[in-house]
Amino acid sequence: MSEELFQTMAQSVIDGEDEEAEALARQVIEQGLDPLEAINKGFVTGLDEVGEEYGCGEMFLPDLVLAAEAMKAAMAVLEPELARRGASRQILGTVVIGTVEGDIHDIGKTLVATMLSASGFKVHDLGVDVPLPTFVEKASEVQADLIGLSALLTTTMVKQKLLIESLEEAGLRPKIKVMVGGAPVTRSWADEIGADGFSEDAIGAVGVARQLMGA
Repeated sequence: MSEELFQTMAQSVIDGEDEEAEALARQVIEQGLDPLEAINKGFVTGLDEVGEEYGCGEMFLPDLVLAAEAMKAAMAVLEPELARRGASRQILGTVVIGTVEGDIHDIGKTLVATMLSASGFKVHDLGVDVPLPTFVEKASEVQADLIGLSALLTTTMVKQKLLIESLEEAGLRPKIKVMVGGAPVTRSWADEIGADGFSEDAIGAVGVARQLMGA
């Protein structure tokens, strides 16, 4: 695969062009090219660049959302092809993620899920308004390494604390690490409730998850 094609793939993510990203992914399959190489050397490179620019304040949340959508569009085409070939990406860890019960905020959580998936994590996104037992059951079922809990309201933050207590009662701590985030969530709150990781944004969340997995 040519460097020029990798750069075009990366640029489709940087520009947040989901239709272009999907078309390039289809081109990979039609031409019998290596989907894994396309993901790692093409699309992920673009997402990494967006992450760096976001961290420097040169890109903003809407740019990040569009880039994540483009990445998702490419992955939706390439992952089935990987499975068909019996190939797989290196999995850094298995994550169960969702927004806690009573809270229907979606954008931040979905962004973190997409970025984690693009970075090599196997992600099970439970959606929003998720009851605590559902997190525990799913994490146990898929043998999760991490649970990501989003809460965007001060009234639902306490559910993060209750989930950690539920995991302890179920005998799943400290095997399953817990990451927390959301607008009202702070590092001191994360420390207070015994969470393993905290991040203010999706880019940071990937770094925290990698660190927790020793990657």
